[in-house]
Amino acid sequence: MSAILLAPDKFKGSLDAAAVADALADGIADADPGRPVRRCSVADGGEGTVAAALAAGWEPVTTTATGPTGAPLTAVWARDGVSALVELASTAGLAVLPGGVRDPGGAGTEGLGTVLAAVLDAGCTDVVVGLGGSAATDGGAGLLRGLGARVLDAGGAEVGRGGAALARADRLDLAGLHPRLRDPAVRVRLAADVDNPLLGPHGAAAVYGPQKGADAAGVAALDDALARWVRVLAAATGGDADTLAAAPGAGAAGGAGLALTAVCGARVAPGVGTVLELTGFDDELAGAGLVVTGEGRLDAQTLHGKAPAGVAAAARAAGTPVVAVAGQVTLGPAALRAAGFVATYALTDTALDQRDALDRAAELLRLLGARIATDHPSPTRPMIRSRP
Repeated sequence: MSAILLAPDKFKGSLDAAAVADALADGIADADPGRPVRRCSVADGGEGTVAAALAAGWEPVTTTATGPTGAPLTAVWARDGVSALVELASTAGLAVLPGGVRDPGGAGTEGLGTVLAAVLDAGCTDVVVGLGGSAATDGGAGLLRGLGARVLDAGGAEVGRGGAALARADRLDLAGLHPRLRDPAVRVRLAADVDNPLLGPHGAAAVYGPQKGADAAGVAALDDALARWVRVLAAATGGDADTLAAAPGAGAAGGAGLALTAVCGARVAPGVGTVLELTGFDDELAGAGLVVTGEGRLDAQTLHGKAPAGVAAAARAAGTPVVAVAGQVTLGPAALRAAGFVATYALTDTALDQRDALDRAAELLRLLGARIATDHPSPTRPMIRSRP
């Protein structure tokens, strides 16, 4: 009997990926108790990326760090031997802003640097940084500070936290930078689902600044500050400012990865593809007869590097059919077929409204799991229909 592989992302604001898979598995067992079920939680580099690795058997490690506005917090990263997976969202994400209050000019990435220092101290040599969900637009300046560097103004004083303060940046002192960051044996990959440059109308401030609370004037100020920062960064690392700023993905997470690209040659990699590799998706896919993926909302953004689209592409390449579940589906049938989904199931089809879909997500997902098992029976077990 062919297995069903459950590979969902989180349903934001409702259930994490593991809970989504559990609810679906319960429903499949209700409809077809003997059907084998496998699980492989997925993510795209943002919030939930570390959780996906932990669900795949990686070891959790905790590090005391600071959040985007400097408040102390405890961050969790994942380890598997010499490999480490770090999530920017856990220290510099919108989800960890105190009280949810956004600070587009003052939020920074220092906490991410602190966690990376702990990763390097632990001896990890294959480091993946998930860049999604950022609350900051500081070009990775805070990240470098967390790793021991200093960002100085023209008078030699350290500039403050956040992207707005970079308008005063004059020099980057790398003398205290963590020595292992430049160790040739250490490889750093940046898992991101965007390819924006750092500056201009398609850059970090213009495209993502408003989501972080920046108004038009704030966006312009942040873009100018990042332009100054990239020149300072290039001067300290021997790079070319224009090349650094124009590189695809330089604008991801407020430019956070830019600093690592300049300092240690980190490379941007597709977020979901990297997570699928780390969580052993291909091994779980082998021999599966159906893949079930999903996220809270299937919409136009899904098609641009989000986890369900990445799962669908990988499964389709292996010749395995894919269905998707979501709280709400706004994509049309043609777009869904083009993305590789043979069917989609939405909680809002049976929920009273969107609030009800959020509140009863586990219950509704269980019902959908049963429906999926019935709609897609195992090839070795014909579906039995009751007589009229």
